Parts: sequence; C-alpha cells; structure tokens
Amino acid sequence: MASAPLAPGLPRGASEGLRKHHLQKCQLSYRNYMKPNIVMVDVGKWPIFTLLSPQEIASIRKACVFGTSANEAIYITHNDEVFVFGLNCSNCLGTGDNQSTIVPKKLEALCGKKINSLSYGSGPHVLLSTEDGEVYAWGHNGYSQLGNGTTNQGITPIQVCTNLLIKRVIEVACGSHHSMALSSDGDVYAWGYNNCGQVGSGSTANQPTPRKVSNCLQTKMVVSIACGQTSSMAVIDNGEVYGWGYNGNGQLGLGNNGNQLTPCRVAALHGVCVLQITCGYAHTLALTDEGLLYSWGANTYGQLGTGNKSNQLSPAQIMVEKERVVEIAACHSSHTSAAKTQGGQVYMWGQCRGQSVVVPHLTHFTCTDDVFACFSTPAVMWRLLSVEHEDSLTVAESLKKEFDSPETSDLKFRVDGKYIHVHKAVLKIRCEHFRTMFQSYWNEDMKEVIEIDQFSYPVYRAFLEYLYTDSVDLPPEDAIGLLDLATSYCENRLKKLCQHIIKRGITVENAFSLLSAAVRYDAEDLEEFCFKFCVNHLTEVTQTTAFWQMDGPLLKEFIAKASKCGAFKN
Repeated sequence: MASAPLAPGLPRGASEGLRKHHLQKCQLSYRNYMKPNIVMVDVGKWPIFTLLSPQEIASIRKACVFGTSANEAIYITHNDEVFVFGLNCSNCLGTGDNQSTIVPKKLEALCGKKINSLSYGSGPHVLLSTEDGEVYAWGHNGYSQLGNGTTNQGITPIQVCTNLLIKRVIEVACGSHHSMALSSDGDVYAWGYNNCGQVGSGSTANQPTPRKVSNCLQTKMVVSIACGQTSSMAVIDNGEVYGWGYNGNGQLGLGNNGNQLTPCRVAALHGVCVLQITCGYAHTLALTDEGLLYSWGANTYGQLGTGNKSNQLSPAQIMVEKERVVEIAACHSSHTSAAKTQGGQVYMWGQCRGQSVVVPHLTHFTCTDDVFACFSTPAVMWRLLSVEHEDSLTVAESLKKEFDSPETSDLKFRVDGKYIHVHKAVLKIRCEHFRTMFQSYWNEDMKEVIEIDQFSYPVYRAFLEYLYTDSVDLPPEDAIGLLDLATSYCENRLKKLCQHIIKRGITVENAFSLLSAAVRYDAEDLEEFCFKFCVNHLTEVTQTTAFWQMDGPLLKEFIAKASKCGAFKN
C-alpha cells in the first residue's frame, strides 16, 4: 500500500470539469484550515499606526505594514475604502507622486475592490489580488516586478494584465524583486528579477510580464505559494512541495545548495502532506496536516529553531515535544519565525530585536502577528491582517461574563449531576430549539431545572457557552459529541465550527473514527477532509484499531472510493 500523499477523488484521465471541481475543493479546504481564529489584534502595536486618530483606527478592517524600515502602511476600511500613508520609498504608496505622508491618502482606484491577498517586495513593490481575481501592482519596478513589460516606476496601482486577464487569481506573493500569482485553476505565474532562477523559466533572464511556471508543475494543481528573497515555493493539492530559485543557504530543502532554474520537488518531505508553507529572508517553514513543523535553509540567527546556528540543507522537524502546531509565520524581509499551537500558545525564534533565539520560545502573545509587531526587524506584518476592534465586542464580552452565573440566571440545566446556570432570554434569542421548547411550556409549566441525559456535561456546557460567546473550546474528541448535538438541534454554524476543530485535531490514530462520525452526522466537508487524510496516510491508518473496528458497509465504501483514486497502486 502507498503511504505517500495522494490526490484522492481524482482518477487519472479525469475530465477538465472534474479537475476544476477537485482543485476548488482543495483550495477551499486549504484556506478554511489555515483561516486564523479571530483574535483581538491592536494595530497600535505597530508604531506607524500611532499616527492615526482613534476614529481612523476604529474604521480599519484589514491592514498591512511593509517597507525596508516598516515605514509604510496600507489599510482597508469597513466601507471597503483603501488608504495608504508613510515614507513612500520608490512610490510604494501608489499615490501618484513621490511624497511621503503622515496623513492617510485614499487610493480611489482600489476602493470597492474587495482585496483578499496582498504581498510586498524589498524595493518595495506592492502586489494584491481582489475577490474578482484581478491583480494590481505598483512601486519599485527596476526588474519588471510589476509585470507591465517595462522598468518604469509604478506610481499608481495598475492592473497586471498579461496572461492574467483570463485567470482568476486567488493568492499573490512577492520576493525581494520578483512576483508570483496563483490562479483558481491551480496555475502559477511569475515575473520580475530572475538572477537565480526564482521566476522558474529555466533561464536567468529577467521576466518582464507574467509567465506560467511549468516544467514539473505543468500537470500539478497548486494550492499555495510563498517567496523568500530570491526563492520561490509552491504546495500542490496532494501535499507535495516544490521550490526553485536561489539555494545558497539550502532554503529550497533539496539537500544541496545549488540554484534551481525550474521547480524541483522537496523529496525529503516524501510521506508527509504539507498544508502551509512560508518563507523568511533565506529560510523556509512547512506545516503538515498532522500539525508537524519542518524548517530548513539559513540559520545565522537561529531562525530554524533547531538549537544551533548551522544552515540546514534538508527539512528538519522542530518543536517535536510541543503540542500540535496549527499556524506558522515568517516574512521574506526578516529572519524571524513564529508558530501557534492548537492550545493557543505562540512561540517565536530567530532574530528577535537583535537577539538570536535558537529554539522556539513561548511568548505571552495570543497570535503570531504580535511577534512581528514587537520583535521582528523590521516590524512589518507577515500577512494582510484582519482586525477586530474591542468596542465591537462589548455586548459579547458582557454576555460571556454572565454565562453560568448563579447571581443573574433564571434557569438551570442539570447534566451528569452538575448545574449550568443560564438565561432564558439569551437561549430564546440564540437558539431555535430553545425558542420552541420554551413556547411549548412557558410560565407556570416552566421548570426551574431541566434534566439533560442524552449528552455529557462537557459537551452540553460547551454548547450553552457557545450561545453566549460564539466560540468553542473543546478537544477534537469532545467536538464529535458537540457535532452530534449541533446536528440534533439544527445549529449549522456550530456544526461547521465543530468540523473545523476536528480537522485541526485529526491524527493517524483517530482518523477513521472521525471519518465514521462525519458520515454519521452527514458532514460532507469533514468527510472529504478525513477521507483525504486517511488516503494520504493509508499504510499507518490501516494499522490502527479504529480501522478494523469500522462497520462493514462503511469500510467497503472507503476501500472502493480509495481504489478509484489509485490509493492501492504501488
């Protein structure tokens, strides 16, 4: 049996329509898995935002700080207006002039465009994509990194057209002076500086307009891209990783330090399924579907987290003794690394405010973004940041405080002999199940204590707390029980949230149990995710107790489906 990552559900010779449907599901699954939990992020931690008024800060929905000294910023408001301010090196603000500004200026050309991906280079140049799949670029263009066929500075945002007009771009990435774009059909386009082959064209000639990266990616479906300073990386739908460009520090993970002019597979990651990849200045981090973290490349500042400062030519697993990792972070303009675990712990290592931290250090932060705000040099943002404001959570925080409060509650649930104190009004407002229940026996017929015997205390408490907080804090095993409750009570949003928790907690040992639960509760997206995980780790999973305890019809269905996608071929 094959244990290497495979592309389940897509037989060889599949139709173009089936290929597109499969890729869209893979890309959606990737984006849903990597979607960060909503956390309170104070943009004021980045010094440049202290220039804004409280009213302007409150209007921000998304933001990014960039530039060689973190002296430029772009932000999108709740009204989908786009503003920039800062030093304006190389016209990187896109305001039509070369003047710096401490007062935000509106970029009319981008207002209403619904920006969903943004990246920046060292010039700097700025690249972004919209929900409609359009790509815009401006700023430094000495190496044609704007993709417009010239080397003239881009003083305003201009749409990148060549070879991209017929494509819907879903992600962009920038190296120092080169650019990449990923289309919804899994194609990668690259352009700009190419002295080390980072454009992947097979030569070292600069590429003035977007060119499809082909060679061994020709028949692959790419789901994510990333850039180092002069290197490029891609993850395909079966979890394989490819790299090309500069490799002097081993940042491509190929076991050598020779540059690559075309994409080359990172063979050392054979047998693991990579979900997320991110690049630092000259190092690379990769996160697998089992929550394992690998690093390779330059290590002058300890940015690999291996405990030393020796470069690593091949992927090395780190944070082995820590709990499951769910997010990794790095930025091509710095030597800093960060990771977040399933329990919400945030670690940092590498160059941290001038210090070399050679092993992952546990911080007090709640998100990886804070690491870059407080310890990266320069203090840029590693991604386009989604912002939640404290004033928008005042009511929610008040409700959270009163959950299970005997002082203010007017109803109790007893589960496994334990009481949970709640408020009838909140339950009626938040849940159709309780609204119907309370209407059927209200006033004199209403009990002060309601007995619950079909669900466990942790599950039912988590459900009631969800009604107050919109969040769930349960391990994956208990989330299965909550998924059952959500299905019974027709709580679709809670059902999706449970599926997300379960996905992040999937392991070889519990994969088949989770697959069975997904089928039982008619959770199609979770079922597809668990099936794909089982196929990617087929040899190990079939040796577990859960596999042999699976009921006959489901086992037969799994074997038949896995066979169709070639899982049992050598």
